Amino acid sequence: MSAKVLVIEDNPTNLYLMEYLLTSFGYAVLTAGNGYVGLSIAAREQPDLIICDIQMPVMDGYEFIRQIKEHPQLSTTPVVAITAFAMVDDQQKMLSAGFDNYLSKPIDPRTFKEKMLNFLSINQQHAG
Repeated sequence: MSAKVLVIEDNPTNLYLMEYLLTSFGYAVLTAGNGYVGLSIAAREQPDLIICDIQMPVMDGYEFIRQIKEHPQLSTTPVVAITAFAMVDDQQKMLSAGFDNYLSKPIDPRTFKEKMLNFLSINQQHAG
């Protein structure tokens, strides 16, 4: 069974690229344009991994991670932040907020698959 990945991203081009790459790697991909919709999809679908943009309308990534970590069925789901802000302070802020890891934009399609495999192994460690 392929892993289920939820991508939450408000930029249609970035969302399309991640969805395209993840699908080509054989993952089942769910998408949302903001954290509010993403939270609803995550609760319903129980993904193996969530990739979440930080700056979004309606509900940003920080509010999303706060709510996910408080959700009984989702609190151990690995959540990876994706952002154009990748300075050391930004990285620490994301990790301190509860994200398991982060990706910086723009996405590099050549290394994206390996990173996804690493992130999904976090989920296997949480489950095991």
